[in-house]
Amino acid sequence: MSDRLLRYARQWTAYVPVLALLVLAATWGRTLPWVLVALVAVFLAGGVLAAVHHAEVIAHKVGEPFGSLVLAVAVTAIEVALIVTLMADGSEKNATLARDTVFAAVMITCNGIMGVCLLTASLRHRVAVYNSEGTGAMLATVATLATLSLVLPRFTTSTPGPRFAPGQLAFAAVASVVLYGVFVLTQTVRHRDYFLPLTRAGEIIDGDEHAHVPTRREALTSLGLLGVALVSVVGLAKVESPTIEHGVAAAGLPASVVGVVIALLVLLPETIAAVRAARRDRVQTSLNLALGSAMASIGLTVPAVAIASIWLSGPLVLGLDPTDMVLLALTMVVGTLTVVPGRSTPLQGGVHLSILGAYLVLAVIP
Repeated sequence: MSDRLLRYARQWTAYVPVLALLVLAATWGRTLPWVLVALVAVFLAGGVLAAVHHAEVIAHKVGEPFGSLVLAVAVTAIEVALIVTLMADGSEKNATLARDTVFAAVMITCNGIMGVCLLTASLRHRVAVYNSEGTGAMLATVATLATLSLVLPRFTTSTPGPRFAPGQLAFAAVASVVLYGVFVLTQTVRHRDYFLPLTRAGEIIDGDEHAHVPTRREALTSLGLLGVALVSVVGLAKVESPTIEHGVAAAGLPASVVGVVIALLVLLPETIAAVRAARRDRVQTSLNLALGSAMASIGLTVPAVAIASIWLSGPLVLGLDPTDMVLLALTMVVGTLTVVPGRSTPLQGGVHLSILGAYLVLAVIP
């Protein structure tokens, strides 16, 4: 083992994910006292920070937009596993969990992460600059996926309530997979330059000459530790979920707040990585993370719950409430006006954050 790898292994980001996984194994399926709940929260935060570090190592090795794609897909894949696990008990209260979590992810990414990154970059560098072609394509795909999967069930008539009939659910699942696959092909092969950061003069930045390029062994080590960190993060979030559910119920809040809290926890790695990129004036990387996470959340969750519904006994409700549909429409309209110019001031960041604020308030006080 090289000296560089030894130094790398001594870093806290190498052993915190493993310790978090051990804590997960020791606490899984148990009712915890408040002291252990606090300990789990500490390791949950450590796993989030470690995941961000390893995702950035991989991103430096493979370059953009592959690095953003790795983090978005990895986090969302484990988020899907968490949703299916929570829905497996067939409880009526979990019928809308997939819908609430996915919609929360869309609102947090398209308004929260985008808003914070645009605000951060524009305050530090006067104007946030990004590629309107790539960002517009991502936003259009998110809007299409969200409408097909979350809005249409409210208007179908084959089944009672905001639910898809089996054939309709199958179409939504296949359409989600196909659209997400076409996007990945476009982002990584056909039009990769549309998703690379830009300079103030509009020139493409392919790579970071000031960043240390990890060796192959370092990148593979980070890839493995990223998987461990993400498993521990989502697993520990599942361990914390009973406490969250009890707290939500005790406070008299709607059950949909649970989905919001889960989405906030799972999206922490993308949020931190996106804000760091915005501070370095790599706004396109931030938007790749934000919109890519929203796209992956829908494109992977809907097919997964469609397949899981074959053996899950409980109902599957995907249709949004009217208030949420209004917020989704507002998000897409404002997002379109934000990305078309390819440049943003602090105003656009503030507008997106205000929409997120409205969503959070209405989630708590419907």
